[in-house]
Amino acid sequence: MGKYLAVLGGLVAMAAGLVLVIFVWWHEFHQLVFGFIPPVLFFGGLIALIAGISSIKDAQRTKKLEEETFEKREEEKKD
Repeated sequence: MGKYLAVLGGLVAMAAGLVLVIFVWWHEFHQLVFGFIPPVLFFGGLIALIAGISSIKDAQRTKKLEEETFEKREEEKKD
């Protein structure tokens, strides 16, 4: 029975929060959401930049290892 009460309590809390945001604190909620947009864009871009640089470095490293492996195989074939 306690599980059902927890689900029911969660639904009531969600509904109460939604009503409060829409009818009481809409302006504050709106400011909060728009206040998060610039930092999210900045840090999202920073993460994308770091991921891109890391990907480029990995590709260069892989290419170098493939070239070294190819050279070793060619040397072994000559011997």
